[in-house]
Parts: sequence; C-alpha cells; structure tokens
Amino acid sequence: MASPFIPPPGYNRIKVVSSFEELISTPLVDGVNALCWQRTLAGDFGEVVAQLGVGKGITTIDEERLWALTLSAEGNIAREVLLQDQDLLRSRELAPVLDCINGYLHEDEGAPVPTHVQSFHVDSATVAADTYLCTYHGPSSEGLRNDEALRKVEIPQTRAELLNLYGGADDDDFVEYLNDHYYDLHYASVPQAQPFDFGLGNLWRIACEYPGSPVPPCVHRAPLTMPGQPTRLLLIS
Repeated sequence: MASPFIPPPGYNRIKVVSSFEELISTPLVDGVNALCWQRTLAGDFGEVVAQLGVGKGITTIDEERLWALTLSAEGNIAREVLLQDQDLLRSRELAPVLDCINGYLHEDEGAPVPTHVQSFHVDSATVAADTYLCTYHGPSSEGLRNDEALRKVEIPQTRAELLNLYGGADDDDFVEYLNDHYYDLHYASVPQAQPFDFGLGNLWRIACEYPGSPVPPCVHRAPLTMPGQPTRLLLIS
C-alpha cells in the first residue's frame, strides 16, 4: 500500500527522508519545516477499518480494540504496522493516537474563521514541538506552501468581521482574543494555490508554531469530505 508524495516543484521547505531515525533526528532548520519518511506499507488497512465498524465522527482506537479484531493474514500485517508505528513514537517519549475518522462534525460553520481541522491551519505549542502524522487508509492530509498561504486574520474583511464579533478596538487585547480562540492559526489559500497531498503510508514530521521556532510552521489540513469517500485511518502525535 502506497501513495507516493510528490514534492511541489521548486519548494524547498520539505525534505524526504529514508528512515525513522532520520525522521526523528533531522533538525527543522534552514527553512525546512516538514520531513516525509516515504514508505510503501504491506497489509490490508481497509480490512482493519471495515472490522472496526465505527460510526459517524472520530473514534480513537486503542491497542485492545485492535487486538480484538479477527483479521486475515493481510489484515494482520496491517495491524502489526499500526502497532509498530505507535511503539516507534512512544520509544521517543511521544504520545501517538490512532483515529478512525468517518466524517467530521463542525460546530463553527458560518463563523468568520472556522477553526476545525479541515481548514488550513498550523499546530501551535508553548514550547518546542513538532507534529507527527500518517494516513493509512482513506484520503490523506493536505499541505499548503507557506508562500501560497495567507493568515485569515490579516484579510481586511475577515478581520473586520472578527472585530465586530469581539466588540472592541484593534489593539493588544484583540490580538490576545484572536489567539485565545485559535483564529490566528488558520489560513486561506491564495488564488491559483496548489495544495499537495501527504500520501498514504508516509510518516510525516511537521513544524509547529512556538516561541523561538527557527522555521515557519507547516500549513496543513484534514482532507475535505466528499460523498462516497472511504473512512480515514490516521495516526497523529
């Protein structure tokens, strides 16, 4: 199972690596804000998803539930991959979560800046941190070049709508309000932007926004929901 990652032409912020050790140890510096361990994975992840039989929304899958599945030889190979990837991340004191995603439930549609994961956004932290993610089944995550991304709170019309919602002046307190509500983490794509696909099976490490970060954060989103799409199986840490 594979869905190759094709780097955007002329875009040097992404580096492809060939091992987990390289993924973990390569510093995000000199403008590089995303690392992709490109992999071809064996196993039937679709069988795992079918056996899980989750309902609408996002369901977190623990190891006990994975082990309880009755799988074919190919399904068992997929299960082993899922468990091994989590073990690799835990060995580096990370906290991976495996989610089975059967659609997203949005509560902020119609807001000046929707803050759900299907909006282009960056992850943030108060200390140095990165995000790891891998899509095993279903549509994969998407990235947006930093030079094709515009912070939504900097768009005059959107900022005016947010100011009206805030009910105050465009001052430091308003900036704090934007941060408290995560509005400042979301981006719009410029006209003619070309988002790129993270691909299936590839384990990514992407830069977060945190004080003192040497590189800009990686702009990304969960894929848009289309009728008939298969359920996603996503590992994130």
